[in-house]
Amino acid sequence: MPLIDVHAHLMLNNIQENRKNLLRTAAHYGLNRYYISTIDGNHAYPNEEFIDMDNRATADFMRDEPSLIRGYVYVNPRNSNAMQVLQKGIEEQKMSGMKLWVATHCNDPLVFPLVEKMIEYDKPVLIHTFVKAVGQMEHETTSYHVAQLAERYPEAKLIMAHLGGEAFHGIRSIAKYKNVWVDHSGTLVGSEDLNHTVRLLGADRVMFATDMPIAFASSYGQLLEAKITEEEREKIAWKTAVELFGEGL
Repeated sequence: MPLIDVHAHLMLNNIQENRKNLLRTAAHYGLNRYYISTIDGNHAYPNEEFIDMDNRATADFMRDEPSLIRGYVYVNPRNSNAMQVLQKGIEEQKMSGMKLWVATHCNDPLVFPLVEKMIEYDKPVLIHTFVKAVGQMEHETTSYHVAQLAERYPEAKLIMAHLGGEAFHGIRSIAKYKNVWVDHSGTLVGSEDLNHTVRLLGADRVMFATDMPIAFASSYGQLLEAKITEEEREKIAWKTAVELFGEGL
């Protein structure tokens, strides 16, 4: 079965080891493609210099592994050059989407011009989305923020990462918005999460993802063990991603 991971990372402080790990994992599991962004876990609000280093690392990996690696341009909407970063990432570095992490809620007005530009590009926006009992970051997006963004921009292609951080909280918030897809990266708590998500959304809006370098094996196990049809499994594994990104296999 072909396999596309729509949410993986390089970490800025460990680029070379992360690269090796991603390549080893792809070879072991027969992975066809990663969609990656580079982030730095020590900088929730990266300045222009760090953002530039992040995106150069992604672009370099894309150049070196063109058959395996696609990229998201990582943007901090709080930086004054955010639009220029986005345009460079899509138009010059040939990235496939935009990545938003924890610098601002996805429904903040700072994000609106970026989403509007992504609508023009007809490319998806990957949004880190999580809800936590303890440790929620000040500007960390939840599924409610994603729902509000989807309501405002029905033309946008939005990917709510991590099933919203907790599927039984997150999926219902966005279920009615057909312009929101989800990935199941980093959802390590319950084996029922993926089953629940497919019941509410259908496999056409669910994509395989791992949050590498964190959790490939557990996400792959979820996919294999989910109580879904083989047709649904194929959609999650690769077909939905091919349709959303429009980049073939």
